Amino acid sequence: MPEKRKRDAKSSAKTTSKTTAARESKRPKTARTATGKKATPQVMAEAAIGAQEGHRERTEAGHRAAGRTPPSEKRELRSSGATRKKIVDTSIRDYDSLTTEDEKLLQAQSDTHDFTRSDPWRVMRIMGEFIEGFDNLHDVKRGVSLFGSARTHPDDPQYQAAQEVARLLAEAGFAIITGAGPGIMEAANKGAKLGGGKSIGCNIELPFEQGANPYVDTLVNFRYFFVRKTMFIKYSNAFIIFPGGFGTLDEAFEALTLIQTGKIYQFPVVLFGRHYWAGLIRWLQSRVLTEGKISPGDLDLMLLTDDPREAADAVIQAWNSQQKGDF
Repeated sequence: MPEKRKRDAKSSAKTTSKTTAARESKRPKTARTATGKKATPQVMAEAAIGAQEGHRERTEAGHRAAGRTPPSEKRELRSSGATRKKIVDTSIRDYDSLTTEDEKLLQAQSDTHDFTRSDPWRVMRIMGEFIEGFDNLHDVKRGVSLFGSARTHPDDPQYQAAQEVARLLAEAGFAIITGAGPGIMEAANKGAKLGGGKSIGCNIELPFEQGANPYVDTLVNFRYFFVRKTMFIKYSNAFIIFPGGFGTLDEAFEALTLIQTGKIYQFPVVLFGRHYWAGLIRWLQSRVLTEGKISPGDLDLMLLTDDPREAADAVIQAWNSQQKGDF
């Protein structure tokens, strides 16, 4: 009898275990973040807040590294440096507001009787911003945009390389265009001035005031990321991508997509810093290409270098070939 009870107990335990396992298998699995956290609404909300705070801290770190007080920590307007262009409808721009115009645009249209807060009215503001950008940058015939991290220290070799690339291109007659911030952007604008070229900054409205570096000659402020990105593409003959984060990656893949789909031509995309970009290139080769998500030729759309002269020469040669009609 004791043996029979043991067998019955084991059988019952197995049945219970199978029932529990079956029940568990039916429960919906929770997706996880890249760091392994369960993707609950609370975790995602905290991640978004943390990401915004991290971006602000990196930008402020870039200003401090250059020996400046971050604009978000002071209220007085800068009276020297860039020549500020007229901003369309300044009453709707408020750097102290946590809600940007991009966020307002992307939110679902709410019921409102105020036409000035409706999407049709916002379209007119977007048109005005395009006009402002076109008007201020219309004389840029040869431009190169440089992108990279805002927190790069002036003593960093990448900062010095960006400055040198911009100087070489400015001496060759190219205007230098950046996002106007600190770090790599500041290095590029500084290089443009050292090379006697045009130094342009396309600033973007953020929940905090990121400010413009003092080496920008022509500063144009934008509310909408997509309008600003249009200016980068329209007035650039090449992108030079230094080590950076999501924004830097966004600009790089934006250009690559436009080239891949035939929207733009003769557009060098230079990834500066082989070691930094090596992991991304390996992933593109071993995963994306292997699975047929891109073609072998797509990888040749990117140029990699660690040499400022090589980067500048790639842009200059592409421009000269285009002028001669070689491609």
